[in-house]
Amino acid sequence: MSELSFEQMLEESLKTIRNGEVVEGTVISVKEDEIVLNIGYKADGIITRSEYTNVPNADLTTMVSIGDTMQVKVMKVNDGEGQVLLSYKKLAAEKGNKRLEDAYNNKEVLTATVAQVLDGGLSVVVDETRVFIPASLVSDTYEKNLEKYAGQEIEFVISEFNPKRKRIIGDRKQLLLAKKAELQRELFERISVGMTIEGTVKNVTDFGAFIDLGGADGLLHISEMSWGRVESPKKVFKVGDTVKAFIKDISGDKVALSLKFPEANPWTNAAQKYAVGNVVEGKVARMTDFGAFVELESGVDALLHVSQISREHVEKPSDVLKVGQVIKAKIVDFNETDKKISLSMKVLETPAEEVVSEEE
Repeated sequence: MSELSFEQMLEESLKTIRNGEVVEGTVISVKEDEIVLNIGYKADGIITRSEYTNVPNADLTTMVSIGDTMQVKVMKVNDGEGQVLLSYKKLAAEKGNKRLEDAYNNKEVLTATVAQVLDGGLSVVVDETRVFIPASLVSDTYEKNLEKYAGQEIEFVISEFNPKRKRIIGDRKQLLLAKKAELQRELFERISVGMTIEGTVKNVTDFGAFIDLGGADGLLHISEMSWGRVESPKKVFKVGDTVKAFIKDISGDKVALSLKFPEANPWTNAAQKYAVGNVVEGKVARMTDFGAFVELESGVDALLHVSQISREHVEKPSDVLKVGQVIKAKIVDFNETDKKISLSMKVLETPAEEVVSEEE
């Protein structure tokens, strides 16, 4: 019997491998775009960047170290240059598919980092398996710009699992809706009409501001923003402002808010402050052809009729007054029931004949 050469004995001692087989190896070299593994075969195994991760332009030296052991899948025993082509990603993807299938069946909440922002949604990777989250399932509200999610860690569930069609769909929206429903339930259990509550301005419109109360939005209508006159909510509030208001009404899941706290009602002591005969100062707030409305304080306006502006004839209030001007006038009528006050500047003027008499 002929003796075997050292090379023949060494070769026979090495295992044989086949395409598609799963093997274990030890990292003996790492470059930015390539990993070399000792897999106990006559040739070393090579893992390219694209067969290790889905992360574009990843630096493999930051992800793998010499001496690490890993399981990989044999893609090609001989690549034409005597090397064995391996894939870590495909084996991980197979494991990932099983992981996602279990998550789908068990309705498990998964957490992953957004790998890519696409035109139609977000792409996340779970155990080297891509999951697509359509834009319509990213949030419970319309998202104009998905870029803010880039690199963020988000939670989602698998709503559709069909790996054969490469269709694995994630859903973040249903989690947000479920959380919102729970917060809403908790909110309505603890709030009641009349109580003061704090919230954050979520949106401002021409007719009011929507306040996030932590579970539901409350509407602060323009008419409830102040005891005084508010020209535009956008001049008073901006998104992100913190607001402390009281609950005026609760109707189903709708909450009406108000900043017109009863203790701050300027009409509470108005009968004494604006009794007939009192002389007051006020600021011209707006004008019409028949008179000027004068703000005596926030929430209390009085009418200065055109006939009460001067002893001399005045055609229009704007002929002698301007908005913002501070005037002095006498209270000539006070109607607490209708919250109406009438003023006169004319009665404070010295009659013309008295002025002539003094000059003589």
